[in-house]
Amino acid sequence: MADEAASSASPHHLGQRVRPPAPTEPGPDGQPRPSFYAARPGGWRDWWTLLHPPYTAWHLAYVVFGACLATHVSASRLVATLMAFFLAVGVGAHALDELHGRPLGTRISTTTLIVMSVLSLAGAVALGVVGVWQVGWALVPFLVIGPLLVVAYNLELFGGRIHTDVGFALAWGSFPVLVAYVAQTGDLAPAPVLAAAAAFFISAAQRHLSTPARLVRRRAATVDGAITMADGSVRPIDRQNLLLPLEGALHALSWGMVFLATAWAVARMT
Repeated sequence: MADEAASSASPHHLGQRVRPPAPTEPGPDGQPRPSFYAARPGGWRDWWTLLHPPYTAWHLAYVVFGACLATHVSASRLVATLMAFFLAVGVGAHALDELHGRPLGTRISTTTLIVMSVLSLAGAVALGVVGVWQVGWALVPFLVIGPLLVVAYNLELFGGRIHTDVGFALAWGSFPVLVAYVAQTGDLAPAPVLAAAAAFFISAAQRHLSTPARLVRRRAATVDGAITMADGSVRPIDRQNLLLPLEGALHALSWGMVFLATAWAVARMT
């Protein structure tokens, strides 16, 4: 997974604007932080940054959506599916991503990242095996494809053919919806397929927002310029003004997805 972004201040944004932490707050080596939710480097804070909490929660919301489309929702199966995806995506995928070029600049050792990747993926697979025993063979293809997607996407295997906008939207959007539904029912149906399509496009939108934000945060040395308005006034272009609409949207969407998933789960299971 690990397609992240950032935030800060500027003019009007729907009256009350969402204000994630300022993008110019320094991170490692005095540089802007690698993501809007990144903590100061070192110790447990590196693990917070590595887990990408807003995006991990966002993609776990897809699991809830898929599960809650089932006629009868099993809370135990939903919790197990959430745990499997947290291990595979929240821990495993992000640890592999950090191994591949250290985009977050954490101080977590290479050995620790490798061990966490292996253990988290093994835990996710173990939960999947239990799911096959309970649900049936319909889960087996997903049990095979899931770990392959995590490794191939985050290590950019096969020449990076999977590490694309489409690959991201399929792996971290559509896939959780389908797996969660099959984990509940042992089968597929038109509704979860349509929901997977929705998750695909929402995740594609996430990627379109996070990619330029990461570019500005992690690769831009300086940002300068200006916009001349029709009335002749001039508005400066700087790092903050570029990041605010991108990361403000990501910040708001991550909360929105979590609350929507929570509301859906409460409605189905109470």
